[in-house]
Amino acid sequence: MKPNIVIIMSDQQQAALRRGEGYALDTMPNLDLFCKEGVDFANAYTTNPACAPARCSMLTGRYTSSHRVRTNHNLRDALYTADLIDLLKQEGYTTALCGKNHTYRHPDLCFDFHAESDHLGAEKGKDKEPDSDIMREFRQFMGNTRFIDWQEPSPFPLECQMPYRNVSSALRFLDTRPKDRPFFLWLSFAEPHNPYQVPKPYFDLFPLEALPVPASWGIDPSVKGERFTWLKNVWDRVLGDDLKRIERMRSNYHGMLRLIDDQLGRFLNGIRERSLNESTIIIYLSDHGDFAGQYGMMRKGGDLCEALTRIPMIWKVPGMRPVGRLEGKFVSIADIFPTLCDLLDLPIPFGVQGKSILPLLKGQTNSLPRDFDTAYCESGYGGLYFNELDPLTPEKEGATDGAYSRFDCLNTWTQSGTLRMLRMENFKIQLDMTGKGYLYDLKNDPEEIFDLWSDPKYSDIKAKMLTELAAAQMRFCDPLPSPHFRYRVKRHPKNYFFANDGAAYEYFFDSKMQTLSSKKEDEK
Repeated sequence: MKPNIVIIMSDQQQAALRRGEGYALDTMPNLDLFCKEGVDFANAYTTNPACAPARCSMLTGRYTSSHRVRTNHNLRDALYTADLIDLLKQEGYTTALCGKNHTYRHPDLCFDFHAESDHLGAEKGKDKEPDSDIMREFRQFMGNTRFIDWQEPSPFPLECQMPYRNVSSALRFLDTRPKDRPFFLWLSFAEPHNPYQVPKPYFDLFPLEALPVPASWGIDPSVKGERFTWLKNVWDRVLGDDLKRIERMRSNYHGMLRLIDDQLGRFLNGIRERSLNESTIIIYLSDHGDFAGQYGMMRKGGDLCEALTRIPMIWKVPGMRPVGRLEGKFVSIADIFPTLCDLLDLPIPFGVQGKSILPLLKGQTNSLPRDFDTAYCESGYGGLYFNELDPLTPEKEGATDGAYSRFDCLNTWTQSGTLRMLRMENFKIQLDMTGKGYLYDLKNDPEEIFDLWSDPKYSDIKAKMLTELAAAQMRFCDPLPSPHFRYRVKRHPKNYFFANDGAAYEYFFDSKMQTLSSKKEDEK
């Protein structure tokens, strides 16, 4: 029987905030232990630091400019030939969603087990747990957070928190699923995304005075560009004179990490107790990151900085020896689907742009193609930037209310325009549609404070990075639709562009996405 597959996803988790990353505080001990059992990718990136675009990339293996879900409000526009769910259903997998969805998929139509939840405690799906008075009260409490935070301990116990309920649903699925078929489980936590609230004992685990101060705390946001400046100004209006409020948010965020980690440990114990450990591929990741105090802000919406684009990604594959922390090779959330295809010995569907990272899972880090040398990320839905001269206001757009007691950090001002980013070696480059760019040395400046774009000492590196960025944009141009007559699209079977491994290339043609083997191509 084919291996079971579990994807455990958190929402808005900054990769750097755990002991295994060198962080001063021990936020996620269970995850750090899990990392030692598989491959912990030090340089894993989202395709877009927003929930829906990133999640759609995970399912389709496509970048956001190609699958077209460039904002949280464009799910109906998803474009692809076949996705992860299609493939697994075709292979006879029993499928389950426990937790947050936020993709183009309608769970009742594609998941055999469906217990969906959101950020404010609401649940739906045919397999959700029965409602109760305390859960109705919890939802009311979550609504009172205005989707930002709660400055006191949550008055509801751990059992009301959604990560606990999500794991309970997941364990229930494991016990009720058909035992004669492989299963796919997407265990999807909506945390540590805002609203930042947490019950005791997690509220007290990381007191304000113990929190490390980010290097970027207090910098002038204008050095980071228009989006940062706009976003910081909004945060200043939301916080007013209550400067301790954002520190409490940070403390709550750390507590939420530990809460998730405890539930991760509970779930992994459940896997072991059910003797599924040796037959199940387990992947842990987040869709994108959170400022978590960097630049004096929380949440997201400020371009393509590391806090938002670099994500945790850890794989454990039965039968493969542990690799542990893997530095120096770059992987993407878009690589998950094609890698699972490779592990299951299935062809990667046409239109998928991610690559198979199977060699890295096997510990084969020598003689890899250059596809593993860079990471590429996108943001923006197009057009020009908005500013204070435009007639549209945040209140009219719906990004906030008149009192700024709530606001949506993903809005017209932070998402308009077009941004592209490339990571290579220790450097990172970002460029927008006007030609404005930033260059950072992440080894010496991990929080991207000092822009080297105009420094003549880095002109050669800048030129190299611009070339690599332009090449990456062309590699990830959408191959859909394929040519309808005569012409073939040539592709390496693992989606590499720089391989020289003698693999038989694939050739795709016509509107039905037919394929020809490189050894049997018919030129008629």
